[in-house]
Amino acid sequence: MKTIGWIGLGNMGNPMAENLLKAGYKLNIYQRIPNKVSPLVAKGAVAIQELTAFIKASDIVFLTLPNDAIVEDTFNQILTQEITGKTFVNSSTISPVLAKKLYQQIQEKKAHYLDAPISGSVKPAVDGTLLFLVGGDKTIYERTIPYFEVMGKSHYYLGESGSGSKAKLAINYYMSVVVQGLAETVLLAEQNGINREMMTAIVNDSACGSGMSKIKTSAILSDDYPAAFPLKFMLKDIRLAQEAGWDTALTQAAEQAYAKASEQGLAEQDLMAVIKAIQ
Repeated sequence: MKTIGWIGLGNMGNPMAENLLKAGYKLNIYQRIPNKVSPLVAKGAVAIQELTAFIKASDIVFLTLPNDAIVEDTFNQILTQEITGKTFVNSSTISPVLAKKLYQQIQEKKAHYLDAPISGSVKPAVDGTLLFLVGGDKTIYERTIPYFEVMGKSHYYLGESGSGSKAKLAINYYMSVVVQGLAETVLLAEQNGINREMMTAIVNDSACGSGMSKIKTSAILSDDYPAAFPLKFMLKDIRLAQEAGWDTALTQAAEQAYAKASEQGLAEQDLMAVIKAIQ
């Protein structure tokens, strides 16, 4: 059995890695912050603080990190190691340009790289029902399917390196405008005397109802937005979509709305908190 390594144990990485442990896989975690003990250690994971030892002990390494800068810095450190034959599966949401760059750099070191960002938030990560959007060599993707199937309900092979990142920016852009549209619909109704409870019921019972509208209804009704998908990450992804060449009037409106929400101190709340900035 291959030994899995994990870098990035945030809101998404922690439950994803835990599902691999539950499935019986050996798991090493790279302890980037000294003296911070992960709860996964009590469940069987091995914490390794030194990168050389971590890489040496791991056959396939998953990464779930917050942005391009941290991902690139982490890979700059990885590229100084002996990594021949190892596989790196980057489930972070990053720019397609960086994904292609990392693929080339890892290939030059005679190792393997997949961009495999995930669609889904914390609950799907816990439930093991994420979607993996994969770019890179198909043979490496096929070898990695057993891990995807433990952590997700679906996995899509999209072609060359960078394709996974492109699909992730597209689906997150769609999510941004759906959530903004839901927020404006509720506020429009409220402004005209239709309360939130009634309007969300109408939305969810109509052809416009969706998994997203139903998931976000309780937050809208309580006007409380604990982060399932932090707003700051949605703003990052909208801007990455713009950098990737998609800069329509709708994209600009979404960027302005989420930027305003971030400036108002809502960055760490769920993306549905954009309703407060629009209001």
